[in-house]
Amino acid sequence: MKKQLVKTKCTVKLRKSEYHDEWYLILESYPVFKSETGKPQRIIETLNRIITSPIWDKTRTARTSPDGSKTFKPKRDANGIIQCKSELDQEACIYADGVRKLRQREYDNLDLYTEKEAEIAEQNQRQQLDFIEYFLKVSKVRHCNSSQSIIVNWTRVGELLIIFYKNHPLLFSQINLRLVEEFRRFLLTAPCGGNKKGTISQNTAATYFSIFKAGLKQAFIDGYLSIDISAKVKGIQERESRREHLTIEELNKLVDTPCDRPILKQAALFSALTGMRHCDIQKLTWKEIQLNGEQIRINFTQKKTKGVEYMPISQQAFQLCGTPRESGQLVFEDLPNPSWISAPLKRWIKAAGITRNITFHCFRHTYATLQLAGGTDIYTVSKMLGHTDVKTTQVYAKVVDEKKQKAASAIKLNINTDSPEI
Repeated sequence: MKKQLVKTKCTVKLRKSEYHDEWYLILESYPVFKSETGKPQRIIETLNRIITSPIWDKTRTARTSPDGSKTFKPKRDANGIIQCKSELDQEACIYADGVRKLRQREYDNLDLYTEKEAEIAEQNQRQQLDFIEYFLKVSKVRHCNSSQSIIVNWTRVGELLIIFYKNHPLLFSQINLRLVEEFRRFLLTAPCGGNKKGTISQNTAATYFSIFKAGLKQAFIDGYLSIDISAKVKGIQERESRREHLTIEELNKLVDTPCDRPILKQAALFSALTGMRHCDIQKLTWKEIQLNGEQIRINFTQKKTKGVEYMPISQQAFQLCGTPRESGQLVFEDLPNPSWISAPLKRWIKAAGITRNITFHCFRHTYATLQLAGGTDIYTVSKMLGHTDVKTTQVYAKVVDEKKQKAASAIKLNINTDSPEI
């Protein structure tokens, strides 16, 4: 079967200036087929050259105006080069024809490529694109509906890539194991964003490097990288961080302590009783709360993981929701965003006599820790928290083990270990 050739033709043409008696040299290519549309297109390429003395071929009419006046096509020599009176203009036309030859050769060769050769040519073109620009586009498309924290993290990694490569394009052809390792080391001493001073923590660096690896993985999937470099590089080891949580006594103190933002108090205590994140509590509607006799259950989709959760809640947690309203209404209306929640939360915590640094997310930690300490098995707690991996939940189990160890050493008797008799 014969291969159908596109037969694209490139021609140097003139375009008259609207304001001066001069002509722009342009290159017209037709037909050109783009893979996105599949339809023939006419490609116009400006050559940044202007002439003022073209010679017109009076035997070849370009167009006739309604008043009968005619314009003519430019005169060309045997090689198709536009002829001019000025030597300088003639040099511009010879340059334009050189570009035309180059483009014509590209289109002709493209016609003769096999499918495999065309794929290689396309891969070579992709190698010259900017990875940082690609990464920023991927972050917008991939996480357009993600939580604000995920969007902020991807954006910050893009900013750090720009700093790392000193505002220069990072071509896909330049990405190799050595460069990835250099960026890994850079992250370990990378500056904090915003108004914060100093360098980011090792755990933040680990998160950022995982995001960077996800960008490399997507580039491999999309065909911009010929090998999966992300699979060949180890991540940054996270340090175990202390997860603050509240005791039952402290929770009861908070119950008895007024808060200048009552809705904040309700939502925080609701998180301690359910383990739900702030972002999920903020968007919770009444239609997601289902009553079945004395059983109360929440059916919702986690904003962070997109997982669909079916969670039973206690009667106390339901009471914190207030009086039921229309199904589409928010349960915790007017709950502040995370950026506005810090100050009133700190005032409430301080008023209760709690001196540790407690954030809203600590109420979720409290739920997990108290559930495990109360004997609930780790797999159930993991499901209740919506974790996709039980290893994430094991962090809370370590806190419980530490408390058990302290409890085991809390009772001490006056026993003389040197005496053979007790």
